[in-house]
Amino acid sequence: MLDLSQPVTEQLRLQLTLMERCFPASTVQLPSGAQVAVRQCGQRSGDRPSIVLLHGISSGAASWLHAALLMAEHHHVLAWDAPGYGDSTPLPDAVPAVQAYAQRLDELLQVQGITSCVLVGHSLGALMGAAYAAGAGRHCVQRLVLISPAGGYGAADAADKRERVRDERRGALRTLGVDGIAERIPARLLSDSASAADRAWVQWNASRLHAKGYLQAVELLCNTDLGACRPLEMPVEVYCGDADVVTTPAQCAAWASTLGAPFSLIPGAGHASPVQQPAAVARLVAAVVTGDTVHG
Repeated sequence: MLDLSQPVTEQLRLQLTLMERCFPASTVQLPSGAQVAVRQCGQRSGDRPSIVLLHGISSGAASWLHAALLMAEHHHVLAWDAPGYGDSTPLPDAVPAVQAYAQRLDELLQVQGITSCVLVGHSLGALMGAAYAAGAGRHCVQRLVLISPAGGYGAADAADKRERVRDERRGALRTLGVDGIAERIPARLLSDSASAADRAWVQWNASRLHAKGYLQAVELLCNTDLGACRPLEMPVEVYCGDADVVTTPAQCAAWASTLGAPFSLIPGAGHASPVQQPAAVARLVAAVVTGDTVHG
């Protein structure tokens, strides 16, 4: 059951209640002994792939709530809490390679019986998704959607930036704690037009971070290069909020070019477009599933 003992606004309470009823959490035990927390909605269909959603570094499966419910009108949707997030077991190494996240995802999808999916990675989830699609998941992933993809700082020429980002992220956790990070995060992830409900939802998701899982994810961000997650044999789509200041439209367009993928903007969205523009995100993912995507 959800813990509603802490004071919440009525809007946030309604979102949490909706999530409990329509996008419930469960844990999946894996043969390796680890567990993964997931949220699912919609019905499986033999002629349509599942939609699998991977969240960003300051978030969790719940961040997909409203977009997932819209997708679930016609598709089966599964969102995971990445290793070290929510009730998902952290990875064993303090500095895990991206392949370790991909292997955990592969194990999860095998246990769930998902043999065909459209894989959607948001922000840091794009690194995990691309690594899986380029390796163990190349036969499972029919299409790959990257939304505001984090490119990572693992390239040889990114050493200075890599160390700066690592120090900044570690320092913020040490001085602010999870609650302090969560309090500040809406201003960075959402555009100025975001509603109070959007801001509360982003903050609530960030408030559920665990230090160990977050620090592992920081290492993933610092040590991985999206450009190295190739070749990708399936169609790839790249999108970005038009007001994204974290992974900017110019940066995302450059990654799309590197990956040989079409690129489009999501109007009226900052970095957390699945929260700020869930209907737009649901429409673009549904169009990818059916092969009807149109890029401007």
